[in-house]
Amino acid sequence: MLGPHAHPEVSLHSLSLADYVDCLNRGDLRGVGDLMLTSARKLAAAGADFLICPDNTIHQAFAHVAPRSPLPWLHIAEVVAQAAAERGHRRLGITGTRWLVDSEVYPEQLGARGLQAVRPSEAERVELDRIIMDELVYGVFKPESVARFQAVFSRLKDEGCDAVVLGCTEIPLIMSDANSPLPTLDSTRLLAHAALARATGTA
Repeated sequence: MLGPHAHPEVSLHSLSLADYVDCLNRGDLRGVGDLMLTSARKLAAAGADFLICPDNTIHQAFAHVAPRSPLPWLHIAEVVAQAAAERGHRRLGITGTRWLVDSEVYPEQLGARGLQAVRPSEAERVELDRIIMDELVYGVFKPESVARFQAVFSRLKDEGCDAVVLGCTEIPLIMSDANSPLPTLDSTRLLAHAALARATGTA
């Protein structure tokens, strides 16, 4: 888009994941929002024009963030919902951390476009969350964990899902269209493309 080796200026700020996990474990979404706003203010001071967060889970705090943010944000689930609608999907399985899957982050954004969200079963949520937080976050990739994701995706397909949202930054490390029983929506990659379009004025 911009020529060889060219890309828009990017600034990154991240507080410790442990700080976020502590708030999530306590159900403190306002605390999550305060952490996000700390990063937002630092990035605004660095000269950023807009903000993105590739972490799906902490978008639960978006309602606390948006009204107080010094800069506008792209909402990851809104970006995914738009892509799903454009691709003609109607019923989507939602995968990610248990915090994310239990939340209304994706049901709200998909519902706004007339799309259905289907959550894995309780036992599946627990198992996928364990794989994400105890394995993928640490760079551990096990064939049996890939098989477990594939089994969950297959069951979602049996429930009538026509695609599955990879609603966690780490899931694409082991799952993609190449090994999934369902078409995948890689939330991280879709957000990156949306950010590039926004930054280059092609959105």
